[in-house]
Order: sequence, then C-alpha cells, then structure tokens
Amino acid sequence: MAIGIIESIKNLFEGDPAVRRVADDPVLTAELLLLFRMILADGQVDKNELASFKRICRESFGMTEGSLNGVVKYLQEFGYETTGTQALRTFSELDEERKNVLVKHLLQIAKADNELHSQEVRLLRRTIEVLGLEPPKSKPAPEA
Repeated sequence: MAIGIIESIKNLFEGDPAVRRVADDPVLTAELLLLFRMILADGQVDKNELASFKRICRESFGMTEGSLNGVVKYLQEFGYETTGTQALRTFSELDEERKNVLVKHLLQIAKADNELHSQEVRLLRRTIEVLGLEPPKSKPAPEA
C-alpha cells in the first residue's frame, strides 16, 4: 500500500529531476525531511530558517530554486508516512562524517533565526543520540 502511494507521488512529479532524485534516494529524502522538521520545530516557519534550508539544498544537493517547490511538495506528501526516528535510521549505516554533516545542517537551520528554541535543542540532541555521535563539547571557560 505505502509503495503504491510513493509510486503515485513519484509519478506525479516525474518531470522534475530534483524531485525524482529525492524520491529515488532514501537518505536524501530522510535528510530533507529532518531539515524541514527543524524549520517547524519551534512551531513557526521563520524566513531565515527557510532561507537556510534553501541554501543547503542549493549548495549541498545541487537543487535549483525552481525545483525546491516540487521537492517541498514531495516531502509534505511523503513526510506524513515517516517519523523522525525512521528518517534518522536511514543514516545508521553511513559513516560518521556524513552523520556529522546532517547535524551541521540541522544546527545551521536552528541558528538561522538567531535563537535556539528548546524544541530545536531537543531535536538536535535526539538526532545526535540516535546517530550514536558524541555531543559537541562546550568550550572551556577562559582562565582568570
């Protein structure tokens, strides 16, 4: 049943190569879902967080501005069937460097509005925990 829904969505967007690429790559889909969830973590879509998401999509995944609407539409349809934990499990077999890139992207979005909300911190902590990464060490206080 779920495969039929995914195929239907995939066929709907078949014309856009970026959407097709996302649909065919479970890791990319999972990462974009998690990044989009970070935008929504504090309960509102901040324009700076959205701009950070779009910049990451362009710079890290080679997506054009024109493709982003179709990609976001695909994620909205697919996202209802995928929990954050399921999306994170997609990263379980990847190397630590790739996992750290995900955390870096999540942090960039969370900090884009110059405010780190408790929900964003929770999502970051959960991500680090599920991925089996070490939490970033805080800088030692300067000596007096």
